[in-house]
Amino acid sequence: MSFDYDLFVIGGGSGGVRAARVAAQGGAKVALAEEDRYGGTCVIRGCVPKKLMVFASEFPNAIADAAAYGWTVHAGGFDWSVFKAKLDAELDRLENVYRGILKNNGVETYDMRARVVGAHEVELSDGTRKSAKHILLAMGGQPVKPEQPGAELGITSNDIFHLPELPKSMLIVGGGYIACEFAGILNGLGVDVTQYYRGAQILRGFDGEARGLVSDEMIQNGVKLHLGTNVLSMEKVEGGIEVKATNGETQVFEHVMFATGRAPNTEGMGLEEVGVKLGRKGEVLVDDYSQTQVPSIYAVGDVTDRVNLTPVAIREGMAFVETVFNGNPTKPDHALIPTAIFTQPEMGTVGLSEEDAREQEPVEVYCTSFKPMQQSFAGRGDRVLMKLVVSQASRKVLGCHIVAPGAGEMIQLAGIAVKMGATKEDFDRTVAVHPTMSEELVTMKEPVRKG
Repeated sequence: MSFDYDLFVIGGGSGGVRAARVAAQGGAKVALAEEDRYGGTCVIRGCVPKKLMVFASEFPNAIADAAAYGWTVHAGGFDWSVFKAKLDAELDRLENVYRGILKNNGVETYDMRARVVGAHEVELSDGTRKSAKHILLAMGGQPVKPEQPGAELGITSNDIFHLPELPKSMLIVGGGYIACEFAGILNGLGVDVTQYYRGAQILRGFDGEARGLVSDEMIQNGVKLHLGTNVLSMEKVEGGIEVKATNGETQVFEHVMFATGRAPNTEGMGLEEVGVKLGRKGEVLVDDYSQTQVPSIYAVGDVTDRVNLTPVAIREGMAFVETVFNGNPTKPDHALIPTAIFTQPEMGTVGLSEEDAREQEPVEVYCTSFKPMQQSFAGRGDRVLMKLVVSQASRKVLGCHIVAPGAGEMIQLAGIAVKMGATKEDFDRTVAVHPTMSEELVTMKEPVRKG
């Protein structure tokens, strides 16, 4: 049987574009459909604009530090409209880069929604049907609002970048990395930020000591963080949204942002009708090779709800091409993925938290927390944390956790060592780079805890 395409990709984000490009470079006839903007969550409404906002929000402290270091500083206020215009232009540029990558590699693109109508067939929103030997689902995910009274009045992380002006006050609901990152960003930009999280501590699943320090520092920086607190109801009033909380408080905020979860974009895609199995959250269920229950249909990235990170989606897309087009069955490797959380302070982590490691085997914990030289000289009380979790039996470093300015840059390099199976003695044998914060990773001699 002849098909219109060897591969039809649904979704123009990082995973879908990478798979389309690499398959096309190998000689496959490839098409890709994207209903919104090319670049996906990461480029258009995630990591890239968020990191640029992080940079923007860090200048107040930098300006204050400059004065402490003897500079005469004449700082005006922050002009959101100037920043937003530059941000929009940069996202347009990046979207065009993604479009160019596809065009230059001969991938045919359809700027419209596509749904699956058969094991080898997709239907575009204009009614056209296309056949393909293989279909790759790479539709990503989207933020979801909780089902509660007045939730429709709130916004999500998708909307932050489109606010015509910065609000004076904002309530952020949630305790995951997206909630905490935006709390830091908006606080740094001068917004009066309150954060509610129903759990006992933010950043669930990360190392307890590290998230404790992030939480403490966020509060020090001015974020009004209320733990064990949730929204009861919301209603529109003069000046914003009146929020009743479970802690008994009633307060009016100009905006309420929900960062309480994301859901895979599988609704209305026709997947279950053709035999693709979905999980409890609507995620596409796949095997180790990203293959669904339908042999010709594969899925990568956030739509599978495995590890929802851009570089992971790219890896999964590459492994898919190796498996399907290069005859080299390849499983994407989801072990020991280094991660950065762009909270303020920043957090970098690779491997197991102390809590998870302890459940597996006896460990030693090496940890130090201190005031870094640059901020200490400027009279700020910021603290940083360097932590290694080490197996007592094998001496391998099972987890490395950093809370510090530039933690993301540091954890990338520490991640190589941990991925290679470095032991505590390998770290000890490495000469310290002085004076740096990260030298503490190789100079900690005595464990602070064992067991």
